[in-house]
Amino acid sequence: MANLQIKGIEDNLYAEIKNLAAAENRSVSQQMLFLVKEYLLRRKCLSRSKAPAQALLDISGSWEDERNAEEIITDIKEARKNSKKLSGGI
Repeated sequence: MANLQIKGIEDNLYAEIKNLAAAENRSVSQQMLFLVKEYLLRRKCLSRSKAPAQALLDISGSWEDERNAEEIITDIKEARKNSKKLSGGI
């Protein structure tokens, strides 16, 4: 099994890791190993997952429409109904 030594770690970061290790009943070495494993696992999971935009495109449908954008916008605007619910104010 390999050993790893970390040099140049800031005192406040080391203190934070030491406190976290104590709170989780681990040594500093065990805590660092846990944190590195957790980070690598999350990174692997994120690299496998799709970008949110791609996920949305995958689940959304597509359609064929021979109208141009202006015609579609005009149809949408004409289909809207004006509401008089707030005509008297809030």
